[in-house]
Amino acid sequence: MSSQSRVKDINEDSLHVGPPETSAAGLKAVAVALERGLEQAGPVRTARSLLRINQRGGFDCPGCAWPEPDGHRKAAEFCENGAKAVAEEATTSAVTPEWWDAHPVATLLDKTDYWLSKQGRIAEPVVLRPGDDRYRRISWTDAFELVAEHLRATTPDRCVFYTSGRTANETAFMYQLFARSLGTNNLPDCSNMCHESSGSALNPTIGIGKGTVSLEDIHDAKLVFVVGQNPGTNHPRMLSALKECRDRGGKVVAVNPLPEAGLLHFKDPQTVGGYIGDGATIADEFLQIKVGGDLALFQALGHLLLEEERKVPGAVVDRAFLEAQTEGFEAYAAARASLDWEVTERATGLTRGEIEATARLLVDSKATIVCWALGLTQQPHSVDTIREIVNLLLLQGNFGKPGAGACPVRGHSNVQGDRTMGIWEKPNESLLASLDAEFGIDSPREHGFDSTQALAAFERDDVDVFVSLGGNFAQANSDTAALEAGMQRAGLTVHISTKPNRSHVVHGRTSLILPTLGRTDRDDKHPSGRQFLSVEDSMSMVHSTQGRLEPVSEHLLAEPVIVARLAAAALGDDHAVDWRAMAEDYDVIRDHISRVIPGFEDFNRRVRQRNGFQLPNPPRDTRTFATGAGRAQFTVSPLEYLEAPAGHLILQTVRSHDQYNTTFYGQDDRYRGISDGRRVILVHPEDLAGLGLEDRELVDVVSVFRGEERRANRFRLVAYPTARGCAAAYFPEANALVHRDLVARESNTPGFKALTVRFERHETGHGAGAASVEGGRHGAAEPAP
Repeated sequence: MSSQSRVKDINEDSLHVGPPETSAAGLKAVAVALERGLEQAGPVRTARSLLRINQRGGFDCPGCAWPEPDGHRKAAEFCENGAKAVAEEATTSAVTPEWWDAHPVATLLDKTDYWLSKQGRIAEPVVLRPGDDRYRRISWTDAFELVAEHLRATTPDRCVFYTSGRTANETAFMYQLFARSLGTNNLPDCSNMCHESSGSALNPTIGIGKGTVSLEDIHDAKLVFVVGQNPGTNHPRMLSALKECRDRGGKVVAVNPLPEAGLLHFKDPQTVGGYIGDGATIADEFLQIKVGGDLALFQALGHLLLEEERKVPGAVVDRAFLEAQTEGFEAYAAARASLDWEVTERATGLTRGEIEATARLLVDSKATIVCWALGLTQQPHSVDTIREIVNLLLLQGNFGKPGAGACPVRGHSNVQGDRTMGIWEKPNESLLASLDAEFGIDSPREHGFDSTQALAAFERDDVDVFVSLGGNFAQANSDTAALEAGMQRAGLTVHISTKPNRSHVVHGRTSLILPTLGRTDRDDKHPSGRQFLSVEDSMSMVHSTQGRLEPVSEHLLAEPVIVARLAAAALGDDHAVDWRAMAEDYDVIRDHISRVIPGFEDFNRRVRQRNGFQLPNPPRDTRTFATGAGRAQFTVSPLEYLEAPAGHLILQTVRSHDQYNTTFYGQDDRYRGISDGRRVILVHPEDLAGLGLEDRELVDVVSVFRGEERRANRFRLVAYPTARGCAAAYFPEANALVHRDLVARESNTPGFKALTVRFERHETGHGAGAASVEGGRHGAAEPAP
C-alpha cells in the first residue's frame, strides 16, 4: 500500500468554462469511471470491486439509494459516480500517523475537502489533545476510554450523536440504542438536511414518510414528473428506469430551474445506442421553473384538473377512491376553484400555455408518479409544496395501483434505512417502548436536536461531546462560520471516518478520529467469521451488503464494533445491553431488530433471500392510510413563492458532477461545461446584463435574511441558461451564505434553495473563503402573497 496520494489542490484561477452538454452518460462516463478506479485502486482492486457492486452477494454502492431490479441484473449494475465512490473507498493510499505528524492542523485549514480526501484512507486511530498542534497515534482501548471519560463528565443533553446516510442498518440501530441508553435523543442526521420536508409532508397526509412506488412502477407509469432533481449526476441509474418508462409508452415531465443534461437525453453505456447520436430522449416536456415556484405550479395543475372534471364529470377525479379513502376534498376543491394566472406566471416563470399543456398530460394519464428531491425540500414552503403534490396524486387515485404514487428520491445509500432503524431526534412512543422492553433500558422521551438545532447548540456552547458516525457535519450544514466556531469550542469531537475531511480540522478542544471499514472492505475479524450488513433503498427494499477487499490497514475496525466498544466503555460491563454479543455476531443485532422494528420480523432469514425483502407500505400495498383519521388527507396551503428585491437574485445550491454530498471525486462538472474550479455562480446572461455585470467577472456574494448579511468572497460569475431571476452555486462553498434560521417550516431543513443574494465586485485582498455576518441595510425577501 502506498503511503499517500499526492494531488494538487483546487486552483480557482484555472477555471475553464465551455458549453453545457445536452446528454448524460455514454462512452465518456465509462472512460472516466475506469480512469478513476485504476488511478486510485489499481486494476485488481478496481475489477474486484466493480464486478460486485450492487450485485447479489456483493456490496451496496456507497453512493445513491436507487434500487436494483428484482430480476436480471447487468454485469455493470452501477453508474459513473458509483464507480467514483468505490474508487474513493478502494484506494490503496493510506493516511498514517506519520502523515498526521507531518501535517499540523494549521496547515490543513486552508486545504479543500478535495485535497484532504485524496490523501487516502485513515489507517489508525489518532487524537489531538489540548495544546497539541497535530493529531497523534492512540490505541483503540485508550480512545474508547477517552470518550467514556468525557461522557461521564457531562450530562446526556450536552451530547450530540450525528449520523451519515451511508451507515448500515445494524450500525444505525446500535448507535441510536447507545445514545438512548445514555439518556439523549440528540440524534441529528443527514435526513434533517435533505428529505426531512418529505417526511413532514407525507406522514400526516398518507400515513408514511416514505415513497409509495417500486422500480417496476416507474417502468409502468403513464406519466412521471421529475421535479427539483438532477438524476444525470445524483442518481444516474434512474435514467435507465425513465428510458424504460418511455419505451413502454409513458411520458416524462422534467421540472427544474437548470436544463440538466440527464433530463434531456441519456446515452445508455450498456447499449449500442449509447455510443451514437444524441442518445434517448428523457423529458417529453421541460418546465424551466423559477426556484421556489413549484408550489404555485402544483396548485395551478390542481385547479386545471378540477376545471376539466367540472366540464366532464368523472373524466379526471377518482370519486370512488376519494369517497372511500380520503377526507378534506371539499375544502381543497374550494381553495383551487379560482386561480390568479398573472401571479402564477410570475411565481413560476412559466407561461399559462406551458402549464395547461402539462395539465393535459395529467388528464390523459391513468397512472402518474411524481418524483422529487432536494430542489423541493430546501425552501421555506417545502412541506406545503409536497402536500400539494399529494393533493394532485390523490385527485386521480394515484396510490395503490401499478405505475402510480409518490417517489421522494433519497440521496445517500442508506439514509432511509437509518431513519427506519430509529435515527431520529423525535422518536415515536412505540419505538421507545419496544426498545425499553427488548433491552431493559429507560429511553428518554424528550425530543433531541436535529441538525439545525445542533448548530444552534454549538453556537450557545451547549455541546460538550459530539460524535459523528461518518459524514462531514461542518461542511454539510448551513451557516458555516458559526458552526465551525462552535465545533471548535466543544470539549470533545469524535469522528468515525474512512478519510480526512474538513470536520477533522475544525475540531473540539480534544478530537478523536476513529478509522472504520468501508462498504468495499472485508469484515472477518469475528469469532463467528465473516459478517455482512444490510441497507434499505429508496423504495423500501432491504438487502445485504458485504465487501471483499483487503482493508488498507490492519488497524481498522468495523462500525458495529466501534459503536459496541464505545458503548461498553461508557456504560460499563454491567449494562443491560450485551454490546459484545452484537459486535461479535451481527445476526444478534438483526434478532434484536426483528423484535423492535415493524416490518423486520424474521430478519435474519429474509435478508438472506435472493433479493432481500420489501418493507410493508400501506398506501402502496392495500390503499390504506395510517393517519389519525385513517384516511388520506387533502390539505390547503396558501400560495407562496420566492421573489427577490431589485438588484438581487434567488440562489440555489447544487452539486457538481464530480461530487457526492461533501465528497469531491474530481474538479469537473462535465455536463454543465465547468472544470478546474468550484467557486462559480451560474446566472442567466440577461440577469447579468440587468445587474451591470459581465460573464467571468469576479464578485463577492452577499446574502440577506432578516436584516443580517452573510458574505462569501471571490466567486466567478458564469453566464448560464438558468431560469430568469435565479442563480446557482455549488454546495458546500455557498453554505456560508445560509442563515441558520432560513429553514423549511415544520421540517427545519436548511434553506439551501432559497437564498436572496446580491453581488459586489471583488476587491483585491478579500480571501477566497472569507465569510462574515454583518448588520444589513436590506431585509429578507418576503414571499409574495
